[in-house]
This record gives sequence, C-alpha cells and structure tokens, in this order.
Amino acid sequence: MPPASLDVEAVRQDFPILTREVHGKPLVYLDNAATTQKPKCVLDAMTDYYTSCNANVHRGVHLLSMEATDAFEQARQQIQSLLNTEKSSEIVFVRGATEAINLVANTFVRERLSKDDEILVTEMEHHSNIVPWQMACEAVGAKLRVLPITDEGVLRTDLLGEMLTDRTRIMAVTHVSNVLGTINPIKDIVKECHARGVPVLVDGAQGAVHQKVDVVDLDCDFYVISGHKMYGPTGIGALYAKQQHLDNMSPYQGGGEMILSVTFDKTIYAQPPARFEAGTPDIAGAIGLGRAAVYLQELGLPNIEAWELQLTHLARRKLAEIPSIRLFGPEHSAAGVVSFLIGDIHPHDVGTILDQAGIAVRTGHHCAQPLMERFGIPATVRASFGIYNTQDDVDALCVAIDEVNALFKHV
Repeated sequence: MPPASLDVEAVRQDFPILTREVHGKPLVYLDNAATTQKPKCVLDAMTDYYTSCNANVHRGVHLLSMEATDAFEQARQQIQSLLNTEKSSEIVFVRGATEAINLVANTFVRERLSKDDEILVTEMEHHSNIVPWQMACEAVGAKLRVLPITDEGVLRTDLLGEMLTDRTRIMAVTHVSNVLGTINPIKDIVKECHARGVPVLVDGAQGAVHQKVDVVDLDCDFYVISGHKMYGPTGIGALYAKQQHLDNMSPYQGGGEMILSVTFDKTIYAQPPARFEAGTPDIAGAIGLGRAAVYLQELGLPNIEAWELQLTHLARRKLAEIPSIRLFGPEHSAAGVVSFLIGDIHPHDVGTILDQAGIAVRTGHHCAQPLMERFGIPATVRASFGIYNTQDDVDALCVAIDEVNALFKHV
C-alpha cells in the first residue's frame, strides 16, 4: 500500500466541530459512514450565497438571480469534474442518493419493467438500494433477485453470469458496503452486465468519498451520491446518468422549472437535467456540495484513499487483538469501515459507553437488515473513518473497548 501524503493535522483545522468536547472528553468522531462533518470552506460557500446573492435560479434577469444561477451551475460542473462525466447535463441534483435511486426506479426502470421481469441487487445493499426496487417489482409483478456474498463479506461475482437472464432489466450494486467496507469490482460487474444487455446503477454514497471515481471508465449507466456522506450538506445529492438514458426518461415530478411550456391541453418538458429538477432547488446545498467536491479534489482522492485504508487496516489489526471481538467484512479490501461485536454485549450498550468516552460510533442494523440476517445477528457496532481521523482515534477506540470489556466482566 502506498504511503499516504495527507496532512491530517492541517485537515483537522478545517473542521470547526472537531474542537468541541463530548461529556468533557475531546470528540473522537467515528460515525462518518452515517454522515461526515463539514469543512469551513463548505460552510462559508453556503453562507456566502445567502448573504451575497440569495435569489432564485434560472428565472430572473436581475443581477442576484444571474449570480445565483452561475454559482448553482458551477456546482454542477464541480460534480461533473469529481465524477469525470462527459457532460455537465448528465448531472441531476436530487435530495440524496435515496431520491436518485427512486428517480431511476420510477422512470427508467418502471417504463421497461413487466410481469416476471427481474431486477438484480446484492445481499450487502443499503435499504435505499433495495426498497425502491421492491416497490417497482410489486407494482407490476416482477421479481427481485439477490446476488449472495461469502462469509467474509465479498460478492459472489462468480455467480453473476447465471444470475443475469434475458428478463433482467437492471442491476443495482453498491460501490462500497456501508457495513462491511467491501469495495466491489464495479468495472468488471458492469462489463459482464453490459455483455448481457443489462444496465447498471451504482450506489456511490460510500464510494466517491473514499476513492477517485471515473464513471466513463467504469461505464456504469447510473451513479448516485449523497452530499452529507462526502463533507457536504444534508438534503442534497446528485444522480449521474448517461445522456442517452436521460434523454429517453420521463419526468419524475411535475412543476416549475422542468417545463418549456404549459397549457391546459399540453405540457412540453425541458431537456435534461432541468426535466428532473422540478421546483426551486436547494441552491445553497448544491453550492455546498460543489465546494465539497472541490475540497476532496484539492486534498487528492488517492491521498484520501491511502490514508483511510491505513486507518482501516490498523483498526482491524488492533481490534482483532482484543478478547471476544468478532470482526465483519473482508480483511484486505475494506474502505473506511470496521463493523464488530464484543462477545454477547449488546451493540447499543457498547455505543453508549463509548459515547461517555467522547467517541461517536454507530450501532444498529445500519439500514442493512438483510445483511444482518445473512450473518445471523440483529446489529453491529460500526466505526467509520474519514479524512480527519488519526491513529490516536483508533487507539482511543481500542482503549474504550477494553473498558467496555472490563465493565461487563463485573456485571
């Protein structure tokens, strides 16, 4: 693994919240897979919009509206640069990865889905990449099929060929598992699916924040991201879709902004991406998301990937030395996530005790109940790493877990 050239101490200075204390202890934030903290440059970009050019976009001829429109469309170009799309018009602003998946499910897929058709997902998916496809299947009597994983938490891609049939209308797969940290071989999956004429949607909520993403190289049909997972604001995200798909998709919602003309007899819809952005958008959110994309590129995604892999491997190694720890996910291909159990101690008890030590982790099923069922457990403790985490954070986690073990020995 190449050495990381990320100045983490300088990065930490960019995040105001990291200076606070929790229960009298310095904050150790290890809940990044749920949501990341926001750097000052993102907060400043959003504040600047509200204090200098707050106006609606695309509609006004006055200066504030034109400045707001320029900033909004610049954000689209910044997401284009992050994902390396061919055109900025292939980027649709949405509320997050969840809405992006629902958009594709309710337009591109519903229009092509009939009784006994199939949609293929994987056993490690987040609920956001399961439920919309279930709803689409239930609406027409189609079938949801599931590509299994190994006991280690790796996709059974050797079974992909036989899972794809002439009735498969789309495959939906996560780039990186939010529970296991598994990095899936998206390029290989896309190649095999396309050989069978099956389009692919990639849930990149945990992908684009941990590594450099090139959707042209991946050749995926759709790629979705959430702002709050990548140091941007909540309530904003983006859908990448190949232009030919967007051109042939019907609107997801109706209203202002997504039209060319409206009469009581007929409405003519705008060209993409406006066709899928009905109503006043989250302008400040889009600007914040664009600035977050620039921030990640300034730090360098390869640097981020190398540093987070170092932390993940260090955490797995140190946690494995603690008695009664059970780790989940692959040992050598995990991005920024370590999920574990401590003996028969309930994850919520572990999370509560860690919180008293100032350490924020996530406990529960992580919106992946089918994956929990696969391992025969109701929940795990999940520590997830970001660009501002350090080896000291890993040490603090391990010390606190030792204290958890010590406490429950006396209960």
